[in-house]
Amino acid sequence: MIVANVNAVIVTDDAFTLLTRSERRMSLNLFYSRAGHLIRRLNQISVAIFLEETADLGLTSVQYAALNVIERKPGIDQVTLSNMVAFDKTTLVKVLNRLAEKGLITRKISASDRRRHELKATTKGRDIIRKIIPMIDRCEQRILAPLDLDDRRKFLEIASRLVQVNNVYSRAPMKLELLERRTRSKKPATYETFGGKRRAPKR
Repeated sequence: MIVANVNAVIVTDDAFTLLTRSERRMSLNLFYSRAGHLIRRLNQISVAIFLEETADLGLTSVQYAALNVIERKPGIDQVTLSNMVAFDKTTLVKVLNRLAEKGLITRKISASDRRRHELKATTKGRDIIRKIIPMIDRCEQRILAPLDLDDRRKFLEIASRLVQVNNVYSRAPMKLELLERRTRSKKPATYETFGGKRRAPKR
């Protein structure tokens, strides 16, 4: 049985047909306030703004995500890339095909493992990444424009927490341990816990 609270009125799926027309309209207000609906709408808005700002480059947001990681990780293989950008195998293959067709990346069979393909950004691909940075900055500014600086910080912290904690439910979960790896340095890497305290990740 589905139970929802509509303006302090308990509504069950069995009783829904007994609601007045006005009460049914209120249930739509509940629908529009659901987290899943709001996240879907925000994603639609984000993608629309991205495509508008980057129209001259002819790149989609998923193509940008893959190219960005490849540019920063020369020689990365497809499996590792999939784990770092949270793309399923079918989506990733299509994205890489398009990037290769556009001359933005190269794919080469690994000398140590012929099952692996090493990916590298071409000169054109690296140039695209340089050009797109200010465009991405404008996208973020437009999306977050209704929020003041303090609300922006809170929103990004909460969104990051939701993404990381619920990562396991994704169709293509991101391998968070890949993101936590750091080159050796004097200061240990840290991450934020639920209590707001920070501690070094387990090695």
